[in-house]
Amino acid sequence: MQKDTPAQSSLKLGINGFGRIGKLTVWHHVARRYFSEIVVNIGRSAGTSVGDIAHYLERDSTYGWLHGYLNGCHGAPVIDRIDETEGTMTVNGIRVRFLRSARNPKDIRWKDHGVRIVVDTTGQFLDPTLGHEHSGGALRGHIESGAEKVIASAPFKIKDKGKPMPEDAVTTVMGINDNIYNPRRHHVISNASCTTTCLAHMMKPLINVFGPKKILSASMSTIHAATGSQAVLDRLPKARATDLRKTRSIMNNIILTTTGAAKALSLVIPEMEQIGFIAESVRIPTSTGSLIILVVNFQDDISGESIRREMINQIYIQAAEQDPRGYLHFSDKQNVSGDVVGLPRAAAIIEGHETHTRTAEVTIDLTKVPGVEKCAPAAKDAIIRVPITQAVIYGWYDNEMGSYVNMLGDRTVTIAEQFG
Repeated sequence: MQKDTPAQSSLKLGINGFGRIGKLTVWHHVARRYFSEIVVNIGRSAGTSVGDIAHYLERDSTYGWLHGYLNGCHGAPVIDRIDETEGTMTVNGIRVRFLRSARNPKDIRWKDHGVRIVVDTTGQFLDPTLGHEHSGGALRGHIESGAEKVIASAPFKIKDKGKPMPEDAVTTVMGINDNIYNPRRHHVISNASCTTTCLAHMMKPLINVFGPKKILSASMSTIHAATGSQAVLDRLPKARATDLRKTRSIMNNIILTTTGAAKALSLVIPEMEQIGFIAESVRIPTSTGSLIILVVNFQDDISGESIRREMINQIYIQAAEQDPRGYLHFSDKQNVSGDVVGLPRAAAIIEGHETHTRTAEVTIDLTKVPGVEKCAPAAKDAIIRVPITQAVIYGWYDNEMGSYVNMLGDRTVTIAEQFG
């Protein structure tokens, strides 16, 4: 068992929030054993004792028992030394402390616990422009209370659209643009979202091969598992709520919703600014395991070989083989969503069996194009035909542990490794 092996670093990790991502982040790091101690801020009492927190931590309705996750079928319970007074326990040999009083990041007192890096998993503090003194709390409150780096487990959301992104804030996706992180400059980091992570790994290989100019437009729909913010049963909307679907039962419905993946994608792949892109989201009644359906329109080469299914699949096969971290996977099997749940560090699993392409000529009447006579007078009465290939590509991702939390863990450790 790993529990007798010392941690790789003397650093302590702070986690704010203990919902789905917070809990599974603890699972990831007690397995990884990089940090010597984990300090989790719950910000309130939970159950009747610290033992009830251990009960919540050691079992999961989606991923099973913690000791099974760590050690397989021969695993034995790994939580011991529960101390009610100190609010601590040992999990797989790693000390985990639970804080249960402060909700505002600036009041958490990370410095008192020796925490230098914090992962905020609450989804409540996402505006990097807000100062630590903001009455509702802010990401920068963690820095005020002693942390040096803060990682948000969701995309940034700047409420005042007129404000620019602060110079010390950055959005990264592992395997896409994580190398732009500058430890001297960046102190507030967004790990984007599970959907943006998958989408980025689907788009990047296409841009690398075809370039942004050959990609005329793209759109994606994510068929997304339920999240903790959704209602189990129908409930009354809050005051001034405008999207009434968010209060409908996820157990009984397919629910149309929105996603910020398109906006976040351009932050991690700047070339996306040159490509018309639309992103939509549909929530379905599953606990995890999601799917992106990506539709890309290419301007084809009339004199060469058309873009075909085999070509698209080969691009992803080569990209997966050349991925140094193995974040991109290619599968020629017939998968269902349950097959990707828990698959380690799989940002995107391309379902090559279902890749489709179709090429057709689009007729353009140049007389309907404003200003064409100024740049090409001889063509003002011309009709041109442009070959367009539409490709449909499917990408699976485990929006909880397998993809997102594992890659969030990689981001956290790579940042921690650069501490002086």
